[in-house]
Amino acid sequence: MTEYTSNIPFYKEINDFLKSIPSNYETKNPNFFCLRLKENEGSISNYKPPFRKDFYFIALVSNAGKTKITYDHTNVTRLNSFLVFQSPGLLYSFYRDHSANGYLIYFKKECLSFFKPDLEKEFPFFNILYTNFFKLNEVKFHEFAPHFEEVFSAYENINDHQNRIAAIKFLALLYQLKAYTNAFRQWEEGFTTAQQILLQKFIQLVNNFYIEKRTIEDYAAMLHVTPNYLSQSVKSASGKNALSYINNRLLSEAKSLIQFTDFDIAEIAYQLNFSDPANFGKFYKKHTGQTPIEFRKTKR
Repeated sequence: MTEYTSNIPFYKEINDFLKSIPSNYETKNPNFFCLRLKENEGSISNYKPPFRKDFYFIALVSNAGKTKITYDHTNVTRLNSFLVFQSPGLLYSFYRDHSANGYLIYFKKECLSFFKPDLEKEFPFFNILYTNFFKLNEVKFHEFAPHFEEVFSAYENINDHQNRIAAIKFLALLYQLKAYTNAFRQWEEGFTTAQQILLQKFIQLVNNFYIEKRTIEDYAAMLHVTPNYLSQSVKSASGKNALSYINNRLLSEAKSLIQFTDFDIAEIAYQLNFSDPANFGKFYKKHTGQTPIEFRKTKR
């Protein structure tokens, strides 16, 4: 019998992650990598199941088509253009449309060793608890693109072997992005109640721990509130049951794994931390009306 592990892949090195996509890319600088995402980019696979990584990530993407990013209780689709910031250790998965293009930056703190302030404090869009995601219109994408292009042009300069100039331009880019995200958050926070803030924190935690933690009690303890208060606040702020956020996030990832990979159902069950395939099948049919195999057949 084949043995499976429920451990989510964790990539400590940028090159290890690039091999896992899989792609033909490799960086000579272990702390910094700039990747141009091109339309019909054939060297990167379409779907990446849930994973964690030990480095930071920024993406500015346009013409996203059917690209789907999973980073909270739901899949984010109909993206057109978007901006993403992610700290190390966060759970993430994606499905990439071949029409997508833009800029992807992977880096470790060491590439900004000349920068003394604490990275997360100076740039709060890097949050250790959750991924920050911003949908953009085309005007905003084209406003940001030249700043990314400056970084990429410096990075691609063969005379800058240590990417020192690129790192300095990258730091300038971070401050430009900080100005935008700060303005966005000030507008957003003016319309946020205490219950909505708790809902947001709850969703962010679900995104990171939905595979390991499945009960309201688990999340209430992490948020330092009672399970009853959490349930009432989530219901009041969203009209939805708190448990449904956990189940829907799990189902969303299950559907992606079934549709976009060739993993057998047993392997998917163990990846999602079910005790056995039978329990996964019961859970999936209860919430969707189909077995995992039936769903796969309808999509293929």
